[in-house]
Amino acid sequence: MKTNYVLVDYENVKVAHLTRLSDERFRVTLFLGLHDTKLPVDLVLTMQQLRDRGNYVVLDAAGRNALDFYIAYYLGTLATKDPVGFFHIISKDTGFDPLIRHLKTQGILCARSESVDDLPCFIRDEPAPSPPIGLTTVRPQAPPASNRTLDDLTRVAAEDLIKRKASRPRKEKTLRNTIHATCGKQLQVNQIDKVFKELVSRGWIKVTGTSVTYNLPPHLPTAH
Repeated sequence: MKTNYVLVDYENVKVAHLTRLSDERFRVTLFLGLHDTKLPVDLVLTMQQLRDRGNYVVLDAAGRNALDFYIAYYLGTLATKDPVGFFHIISKDTGFDPLIRHLKTQGILCARSESVDDLPCFIRDEPAPSPPIGLTTVRPQAPPASNRTLDDLTRVAAEDLIKRKASRPRKEKTLRNTIHATCGKQLQVNQIDKVFKELVSRGWIKVTGTSVTYNLPPHLPTAH
């Protein structure tokens, strides 16, 4: 399994959590600027869940583009140790793009994304390659998220939350964003709202103010 190294420019992109990076294929380094002294609880909890797959790098001196140079250095070091890995920079700074293009010419897989949900490995609904002439390949496909029933979408959201365990979102806004990413970015806001309310009505989540607590079962019964 190819390892995905995710280098987060937190000074540039204030990610709220990293729950989508919880499985074994990801290694995460969070780069913090001098003023990044207060981090969201959900972000800290998900970094703790990563254990030795999560790492912090803190800028120790001010300087123009200093954190960018840190990221470039660590990226080069990691690519030397694991030249077949896939390297991701989470940043809105297009200044990384020339470096990424150069790395690609050296055969190193690298990409810049503006959020965790935009990582190439999370982009869905890409067209499948055409089969060779004379061959027909039938690939089963899940129905588009917009065509699924409310029950289907609620199950997808609940199953994802069950897997997250201690790294579940603790704020309503973060949970809604997580549901949106899990069920499909093409869903409309009103559909996400229906899924959210269905989770509440089933007693699986409870909202107090802006905070969320969970009463999810260990697993869901098989759908009929």
